[in-house]
Amino acid sequence: MNYYFAPLEGITGYIFRNAHAACFPGTDRYFSPFLVPHQNRAFDSRERNDILPEHNQKITLIPQILTNRPEDFLRLSGELAWYGYREINLNLGCPSGTVVTRGKGSGFLKDPDGLDRFLDEVCRGLEQTRQRLSVKTRIGWESAEEWQRLLEIFNRYPLAELILHPRLRTDFYKNMPHMDAYAYTVSRTPLPLCYNGDLKTPEDIRRLEQDFPQTASVMIGRGLLEMPDLICRVKGAPPAPADRLSEFHGRLLDGYCGTISGDRNVLFKMKEFWSYFGKNFPEKEKDLKKLKKAKDLQTYREIAASILETA
Repeated sequence: MNYYFAPLEGITGYIFRNAHAACFPGTDRYFSPFLVPHQNRAFDSRERNDILPEHNQKITLIPQILTNRPEDFLRLSGELAWYGYREINLNLGCPSGTVVTRGKGSGFLKDPDGLDRFLDEVCRGLEQTRQRLSVKTRIGWESAEEWQRLLEIFNRYPLAELILHPRLRTDFYKNMPHMDAYAYTVSRTPLPLCYNGDLKTPEDIRRLEQDFPQTASVMIGRGLLEMPDLICRVKGAPPAPADRLSEFHGRLLDGYCGTISGDRNVLFKMKEFWSYFGKNFPEKEKDLKKLKKAKDLQTYREIAASILETA
């Protein structure tokens, strides 16, 4: 079984990935937050920094692209080939309203004919750059019945991997995953299959492995944000000690302080991190509330140290 860290926009950039890999080894692949095509340039400075090989030296990174235009996908893929990336991931899962109204992310699933044409052109184009395509998708827009046709389309192409989050766009991240749709997929695709969705404990992952032994990989997002040593635990390690959690926090904070301008912006990033990480400290509710209200880095550091030193 392979273990992947899902991309989360604004959170799992290269600073986070490197801190996580250093403290909690065992993640086979990290996926970049989605890249979007720009009219006059391949990447903005933030995107370029995130995918630079020198910023991802000790991890395996798969860049993800969000678009519904094959020419834009191939243009960005060509740029990524120059940086040495041999596999590119297509985002067909993002449920954000600002994304789907433009027919991108899970909004693209409403147009299966257009998606078929897109995949045909992209797969032929990637042959020229000797790159592979993987897809991260939901099972449809508003009805699970859409999945049969969508899977037939995916099966026609030589995808490196099909990463399936068995929810509809209308589910967002609520409701239970449609495990019947996942079971249907397991029995009807020749593609390497990765499961994504609601894996938050070692028991969740072991149950999936037992129920669907054909699954080659799992992708974990919020579960790893809440329990950063989740993959280590699945592989038999005990829960991370307090000093490891503190080291992870310190690497992350130092990384942001060294790359982000202004205490306010650093605080924003760290507070977003704590909205997940704080679940490791249920007995520290009062301190977590104080941390959320911190308005300067010095105050933040004192509160965070108090939480971590007694973990």
